[in-house]
Amino acid sequence: MAQVVEDWYKQMPVITRSYLTAAVITTVGCSLEIISPYNLYLNPRLVVKQYQIWRLITNFLYFRKMDLDFLFHMFFLARYCKLLEENSFRGRTADFFYMLLFGATVLTSIVLVGGMIPYISESFAKIIFLSNSLTFMMVYVWSKRNPYIHMNFLGLFTFTTAYLPWVLLGFSVLVGASAWADLLGMVAGHVYYFLEDVYPRMTGRRPLKTPSFIKSLFADEPVVVARPAQVRFAAPPIHEIRQ
Repeated sequence: MAQVVEDWYKQMPVITRSYLTAAVITTVGCSLEIISPYNLYLNPRLVVKQYQIWRLITNFLYFRKMDLDFLFHMFFLARYCKLLEENSFRGRTADFFYMLLFGATVLTSIVLVGGMIPYISESFAKIIFLSNSLTFMMVYVWSKRNPYIHMNFLGLFTFTTAYLPWVLLGFSVLVGASAWADLLGMVAGHVYYFLEDVYPRMTGRRPLKTPSFIKSLFADEPVVVARPAQVRFAAPPIHEIRQ
């Protein structure tokens, strides 16, 4: 059993494995009171005035209590982050990292701006960890790029992956979790999907080009595709040529 888990872990692509490892270590460390969540949560005032820059990153690593909701989000992270990195971003590790960086920036901006708007500022002030939202963003992007796969939810009903984010959102509401985190993830995912997939088809321009300095951090292996010219066929029999 241990060997199976080890092989599964080693077969994960680098970004998925790194994020999953950091999230598990951070959450377990907080549960064991080795790490204090008070040093991790997003606090713009501490970031700006006391230069606690790490909070812009650590708030995406802590998934709160180790309960059923934590297990679900670890499953989403391990599955859909892996599927995106291995399929849509195969051979493009830098682009995948840039997607996560863009999503984290969008989510942080939404919370900061929402905290300054009257009547809804109190709701946004309660959002101090964005780990669930970033995970949900990956689910949303994967569902938009693979909309026709049939799925079964707990053996209750069947649906296509285009509706996966909405099904998971409804499940979060049923188990008593806050829907805000999932909704923010859907917003960030839709912004990325529009700018990366829809807008370029409309205008021929791609606004989300990965910066060269990020590409220099990753040595992507090129994906080799066999060309038809490299395929040789046996010559037809002579009697067929004469006919």
